[in-house]
Amino acid sequence: MQAIIDNIRQQFPILQEKIRGKRLCYLDSAASAQKPLAVMQSQSYLMEHCYSNVHRGAYLFAEAITSEYEKARGLVAGFIGATADEIIFTGGATFGFNLLAHSFGRHFLKRGDKILLSVMEHHANMVPWQMLRDEIGVELIYAKIDDDGNLDMEDFYRHLPSVKLVSITQCSNVIATINPVKEICAAARALNIPTIVDGAQSICHQKIDVQDIGCDFFIFSGHKLYAPTGIGVLYGRAAWLEKLPPFLGGGDMIESVAFDKTTFAKPPTRFEAGTPPILEAIGLGAAIEWLNTLPLPELYHHEKKLLTMTRDRLAKYKMVDVLATPKESGPLVAFFIKGAHPHDVATLLDQSGVAIRAGHHCAMPLHSLLAAKKNTAVAASARVSFGLYSGEDDVEQFFASFDKAIKVLKL
Repeated sequence: MQAIIDNIRQQFPILQEKIRGKRLCYLDSAASAQKPLAVMQSQSYLMEHCYSNVHRGAYLFAEAITSEYEKARGLVAGFIGATADEIIFTGGATFGFNLLAHSFGRHFLKRGDKILLSVMEHHANMVPWQMLRDEIGVELIYAKIDDDGNLDMEDFYRHLPSVKLVSITQCSNVIATINPVKEICAAARALNIPTIVDGAQSICHQKIDVQDIGCDFFIFSGHKLYAPTGIGVLYGRAAWLEKLPPFLGGGDMIESVAFDKTTFAKPPTRFEAGTPPILEAIGLGAAIEWLNTLPLPELYHHEKKLLTMTRDRLAKYKMVDVLATPKESGPLVAFFIKGAHPHDVATLLDQSGVAIRAGHHCAMPLHSLLAAKKNTAVAASARVSFGLYSGEDDVEQFFASFDKAIKVLKL
């Protein structure tokens, strides 16, 4: 496996960088993954040799880049088991949730209707619904978690029959919980309740098949999948996309425009107003092509092995309190450090070339809940997260640096 990891690392120029004279140990892939050379080159080539807008020109460059843009849509569709007309390119996962809050929420929900979320949701799957609540009067219900961080399925199912929409993460970006979204979607579908799955953390660590999951919508961002920033994907079941009105109005998303009326294009074009993130979408396609060359099942298994190693060693520190240990986890672990703020720990680790996340990870309600349960005043945590380029040497470098930080902080 180390030979595979070494080969992958050679494809990431940034991983050859030195940080304060130390080897870069990048353990923040849950925030944003680094980019392979293949992704960078895909964008550079187009800018150097055939850049144009898409869907507009009748000249060679325009036709070529339109072809590449739509090829990327097809690659995304194939990667998650969808069809190309069910793939909407967005500005990111957050954009996707806002699109649905606007197009679905404002047209298919009314005052008093309930939306079922969980307490572990990222702000992207919480704030747009709160804004919708404040605007039209929907109600939000947050399913609980147990002491280990698993979704409380009894609580979830207790609320399910009374709601009009379920929107839930497949993998928490804080406590790493992998939720049983296939089971959840089947239960909701039996009650004719539409489902949205947040796949921002799961898409990069497990095989995704939206048909198998059975969701109506699936959202993820490109930058966690080794692609550029500024690009995301909203998968929507074709029957639903046909019903949804557009989110933004402007060029390219129309069928015809007159002074007194506009008719809109069919999905997915209806939801891609104006000049889309062309280079970013093509970069996402290049990332998927690159991923398709890798032994992904082996690498996903390796990531989980690194998680187990890290959790087991963190458990030996008396000042460390891991936020949760769910039954099924993605490859990340967040923890409180008794007697220290996570920002201080992260700053000290940086002196040794180790990059981790510190803060509330865009999940303030969950951190407040966990801080209260664990009787700590600091509603923030340190987080270690792995990518396909992570190895056991990263784990060793992290703990060597962590030991130094503990000594400096006198913990």
